[in-house]
Amino acid sequence: MVAGPNNPGMELDLAWIKEVRVNLPAVKRRAETLGTRRTVKQQWQAAWLLKAVTCIDLTTLSGDDTPSNTSRLALKAARPIREDLIKAMDAEELKITCGAVCVYPSRVKETVQFLQKYGASQIPVAAVATGFPSGQYSLNTRLQEIRMAVEAGAREIDIVINRTLALQHKWKELYDEVYEMKKACGSAHMKSILAIGELGDMENVYKASLVCMMAGSDFIKTSTGKEGVNAILPVGLVMCRAIREYYEKTGYVVGFKPA
Repeated sequence: MVAGPNNPGMELDLAWIKEVRVNLPAVKRRAETLGTRRTVKQQWQAAWLLKAVTCIDLTTLSGDDTPSNTSRLALKAARPIREDLIKAMDAEELKITCGAVCVYPSRVKETVQFLQKYGASQIPVAAVATGFPSGQYSLNTRLQEIRMAVEAGAREIDIVINRTLALQHKWKELYDEVYEMKKACGSAHMKSILAIGELGDMENVYKASLVCMMAGSDFIKTSTGKEGVNAILPVGLVMCRAIREYYEKTGYVVGFKPA
C-alpha cells in the first residue's frame, strides 16, 4: 500500500451537488492575496523547500519516451538534490526523495525496475490511465488499462474524468465511471484528473471535485498538462475548498495535486 490519503468514498449526494455555488469575484480576490503574504525565511524556508521536493511527481509523458528517459527520471527521483547541498543542510538522515515517478502504463514495469536498481523501491510509480489525456475511450478499455498498469507494478493511478459528462451535468454517470475506476485500482491510490481547462466554469470544477471524492478518489488533480489552462491559483483554491467541505462532512482526507 502507498502511504497517504485513503478515501473510501460515499454514496452520490445529488442534493449536495445541486447546492454548490461559487462566488467567482470573491475567489479571484482571495487568490490575489495569496502571493502577497510573508513567507518563511532562512532555515525554515529551506525545510519547506525540502518538503516540497517530497511532494513532486517526476513525470515523463512524451510520445518518444524510451528506457533511457525513464532511467534518468528514476535516478533523479531517488536523488533529487545534490549530495553537497544535502550535507550543507545537515539533512542526510531525512533521505529526501521525490513523491512518485509518473509514466505511461507501457513504461511502468521498467520504471519499477530502475527504482529498484537505484535503491529507491519505496518510491511509487504512478501511471496515467483511462485514455489519458482525453478520456474519450470506452469504459471497458479504460478499466482494462488501469488493471494492466496495476499488474505491471503501478501503485498510483492517475485517471482522467470524462469531461463531456461534467459539461452535460451528468453527475450520476460520472460518479458511476469513477467508482468503477476506483474498484479497478485495487490497493493502488487513485488520483482523479479534472482537466479544469475543459470544464467550463468554477461551479463545474467544484461539482466535479465533489463527485470524484464521493466516488472514492484519494486525490483530485487539476490537469493533464495538455490543456490550455492548467494549475492556476483560483482553481486550486476552489478545489481545496471542496476538499475541506468533503472532509468536514465525511471525516475523510483527500489529497490535492496541482499540475
